[in-house]
Amino acid sequence: MRNYLPKLKSLMLAMVLMIGTIVVANAQNRSISGTVLDATLGDPVPGATVLIKGTTRGTATDLDGKFTLPLQAGDQVLVISFVGYLTQEVEIGNQSTITVSLQEDVQSLQEAVVIGYGSQDKKEITSAVVGVKPDDFNRGNVSNPTQLLQGKVAGLSITRPGGNPNNGFNIRLRGLSTFGANSSPLIVLDGVIGASLENVDPNDIQSIDVLKDGSAAAIYGARGSSGVILITTTKQGKKEGTTNVTINSFATMDQATNLIPVLSAEEFVARGGTNFGSNTDWRQELISDAVSYTTNASVSGSFGNSSYMASVNYRDNNGIVDGVGNERLNTRLNLSQGAMNNRLRFNVNLSFTNVDSESINDAAFRYATIYNPTAPVFQENTQDSRDFGGYFQRDLFDFYNPVALARQQKFVGETKTALTSYRAEFDILPNLTWSAQYSQDRRNTLSGAFWSLNDFQVGIGAQGSAERTTYDRSQRILESTLRYETDLSSKLNMTLLGGVGTQYTTTQGFNARVRQFLFDVGWNNLGAGAIRLGNNTNVFSYANQDQLNSAFGRANFNWDNMIFVSASVRAETYSGFGPNNQTGVFPAFSVGSDFTQIFDMGIFSQFKPRVSYGVTGNLPPSPTLALGVFGNGNRIDLDGDPLTQNDIFVGITQQSNPNRDLKWETKKEFNVGVDFGMFDGKVNGSVDYYTRNISDLLFNVPVATGGPNPFDPGRFNTASSTWVNLADLRAAGFEFAVGVNQIGKGSLKWSPNFNFTIYDKTTIESLSAGELGFDELRFATPGAPGQNNNPIIYNRVGQTLGDFYGPRLLGYTEAGQYILSTTDPNEFEKLGNGLPKGEFGFANSFAYGQWTLNVFLRGAWGHDLYNSYRGFYENADGASNTWNSVVTDKTPTSPLVTSTPTFNSSYIEDASFVRLDNMELGYNFKTNSPNLSSLRVYFAAQNLFTITNYTGIDPEVRINDSENGDGFTTSLSPGIERRNTYFQTRSFTLGVTVNFK
Repeated sequence: MRNYLPKLKSLMLAMVLMIGTIVVANAQNRSISGTVLDATLGDPVPGATVLIKGTTRGTATDLDGKFTLPLQAGDQVLVISFVGYLTQEVEIGNQSTITVSLQEDVQSLQEAVVIGYGSQDKKEITSAVVGVKPDDFNRGNVSNPTQLLQGKVAGLSITRPGGNPNNGFNIRLRGLSTFGANSSPLIVLDGVIGASLENVDPNDIQSIDVLKDGSAAAIYGARGSSGVILITTTKQGKKEGTTNVTINSFATMDQATNLIPVLSAEEFVARGGTNFGSNTDWRQELISDAVSYTTNASVSGSFGNSSYMASVNYRDNNGIVDGVGNERLNTRLNLSQGAMNNRLRFNVNLSFTNVDSESINDAAFRYATIYNPTAPVFQENTQDSRDFGGYFQRDLFDFYNPVALARQQKFVGETKTALTSYRAEFDILPNLTWSAQYSQDRRNTLSGAFWSLNDFQVGIGAQGSAERTTYDRSQRILESTLRYETDLSSKLNMTLLGGVGTQYTTTQGFNARVRQFLFDVGWNNLGAGAIRLGNNTNVFSYANQDQLNSAFGRANFNWDNMIFVSASVRAETYSGFGPNNQTGVFPAFSVGSDFTQIFDMGIFSQFKPRVSYGVTGNLPPSPTLALGVFGNGNRIDLDGDPLTQNDIFVGITQQSNPNRDLKWETKKEFNVGVDFGMFDGKVNGSVDYYTRNISDLLFNVPVATGGPNPFDPGRFNTASSTWVNLADLRAAGFEFAVGVNQIGKGSLKWSPNFNFTIYDKTTIESLSAGELGFDELRFATPGAPGQNNNPIIYNRVGQTLGDFYGPRLLGYTEAGQYILSTTDPNEFEKLGNGLPKGEFGFANSFAYGQWTLNVFLRGAWGHDLYNSYRGFYENADGASNTWNSVVTDKTPTSPLVTSTPTFNSSYIEDASFVRLDNMELGYNFKTNSPNLSSLRVYFAAQNLFTITNYTGIDPEVRINDSENGDGFTTSLSPGIERRNTYFQTRSFTLGVTVNFK
């Protein structure tokens, strides 16, 4: 038998060789095609790199995001990458066509931080600077840009007690930096210094960066002592030939919450109150659920070397009281144009805002709480009905029908703002850039107030009154900079910045108020008011202008990404200071080092200690403080004959003495901190400790008329006061922030962010200037009835600012009378302090498939509040039977307090709180439409609950006194909840966001 095995082996070998040849040939001819898209917008990504993993073979996507790539044997994985996106790997397998959706690299996008006059890589920052992006903003019905940041930045306190939609927010960065010069941080909007927040809608904001310490803010010199907030609006479209349209629309319902309990009508009568026969819930008569609407629309895109963004934002915000709310329309246009191969660049930013607001007398909230519950809303007696416009009223002190008060007084405002900014940049050399920017910020306000003929509080006595007020402010800024960047060696990089600037500010205003009308014609016909002198009348006008000239420079050094150094200086001359001190110099220095570039630090991917020191100043609110200006005095009838009028003149009076040495308020701040990252950037955070010494605070001091003026040698005091650089303050604090990126497995991800601040409360080091000054300053009387004489806040040298002083309540007699430690104000004890020891914010972001959930808690601790409702309306004395009584957990019931209300320790309450400030649940729909990029529906809620032992309206921190209109003393009386506080509100929002392409 023949052996065929060798032949069979040869045949099989030949077949294997033939099949291998065919496979190799096919592999060499095989290719793969695909499209690379933006995962969020669904737009093509041109210029993305597509590589065969482990090789240098690859290609780039075209304008439509498409690519074709030949394959070879052994090619298994594609690597797709593009700047700003996460790199993605795709198994090739048997695929010949693929579609890849790239996710934005959030970490990469956050690496650039906006600083003064430019931006800097986050790794190079050596000062306390925090950047906040849209994903971290607060959600819901956010009408003010500062709301986006509330609780998000350690050391930044943003408060608005109550729920009035017309009230602004009080902003403090690292506590108090001045009495009244500029206590809120400087706003820089798209490079425009000192811009009004009304010029930008929250929906248009791309990023907010906060310069917290002195070294970061010193580049803004005389305007940086209270910190700096840099706002960048939505940028123009970047992708060639694309247009993106975004529409965001939502409705919000507000409800009153946390109303203080009061006696029912039956309980009120049983206690001895007058019975008018009705049963009226006055708060329900005054308030109702409010519905607000908001729509934002924007379009952005690019073509050639041009890009644009235009937006329209409409908001109709209504309060829980009819007649309270505002209607806002904001329009914005941003344009960019490049020329000369983009060496020359132009930017134009235009923003216009109209706001129509309507308010009531906030005293209506007080009377809605304490008005007699047996009184009817309307009076049945026709005679009284005619006198009071049909409303029930009684001729008693401090006793006004709250519904009548809200409807028979009216206050409106019309505000128009316009911000125009023009910027040019030119690359003289590849590393040398010149820029110039001119901006104009205008604000025009026209307001009106009206008290009806039948208004019991004012109108009846004045026989009707009306007024009209205008306020116009214009600020023009021209700045030019030169920026140079070079590598001094293979490891040392240097960036230099120099610039000059000038700022002109003009303000003017007018007011006229008249009384005694025949009909209720209001402010549109002031000529119908017969009386224009005396009570409930007024007329004045004013105008002033000031100029600020600046020169500044900064140098940044980077040694091999290991050591970073920054130094800056700014010199400024201001026309509003004394001629001996019109120029100030504000230096700063900071240094930091990333130890992970030097040592192996295990789990740390970044560990950057940094130290900084900076000096900043503060501009006064008026340019006339140093001048000893004159004002209008009384009318003088020279012959005393009322029948002649050509001899009647208005006299002049000097308002203050001149001070040739009046100068800047100065803040010197030292900061030490650490920026850290762990587990390859999974965890990131920062720790900071700062001390600040604030000197030469401006204050108006009483002086002896006729005595020598030490600030104007050779002259004498001709007025009873002089503006001087008076006070020195000291403060310190500790800040901590940490965030974790996407904890979890599978589709469920959780990203928590936590921050807190511990304050070393502001200490008053001095209240003197030479022989002038004070040992203490007392402010904040509780008010009428009966408590107008004794201030309750003492600011003493060597003590913390804002301390409550008063008698300590030791108990009650059997008859319900107070037993107080003393009645002598000089023997009062320290009872508390209105400023917080600490604040925190805790943000939680959850994602599960197309679902997102954001939960944000915020709180403060260690601050006390004076509960004015308890301080006036808790007792059961005979006089208090005129009005209703509040009944809280702290109201004594055995015995009932029969003393006349008097301030004491029992009315100072710990107002520490934790609040579920914001929650949003959203769903992102999958879209396959070629014209629809994304569709999102969301539900948000604000102020869902508050955990606190405080029994007043709102435990929110009060950094000033709402009834003290003096900007230089209101910060010296924090911690008072006044009786006219607008009720708290809880909000529910339902909205939809659509992106078209």
